[in-house]
Amino acid sequence: MKFRYTILYVKDVKSALDFYVAAFGAKQKMLHESGDYGELDTGNTILAFSSLELMRQLGKTPKPADAGAPSFEIAFETDDVEAGVNRAIKAGAKLISKPSKMDWGQTIAYVSDENGFLIEICTPIG
Repeated sequence: MKFRYTILYVKDVKSALDFYVAAFGAKQKMLHESGDYGELDTGNTILAFSSLELMRQLGKTPKPADAGAPSFEIAFETDDVEAGVNRAIKAGAKLISKPSKMDWGQTIAYVSDENGFLIEICTPIG
């Protein structure tokens, strides 16, 4: 088996796709004609989005994301964390923590998107 994709449950799939394209330079892979599902081409794995409404129709009860009390985070790797943070903020992200160098040598920062998902922007490890 291989890890194929992660699906984030969002209010507005098109808006989420547009944000991630603008904030992180991801490429939109597809948006279903219903507007309830879309994918970004992010390399070896796919970052996908499904509407909260569709999940409710499928009998799921998703909870809204909360960057202040996250249950997970997604991460985008870059050689220039500060530029990455600035780009994300310009696209509408909220700054959670400024770039900081970790003891293990990696630089990381955190932002959140319009749906409250916590996003790490980091340099490669090592």
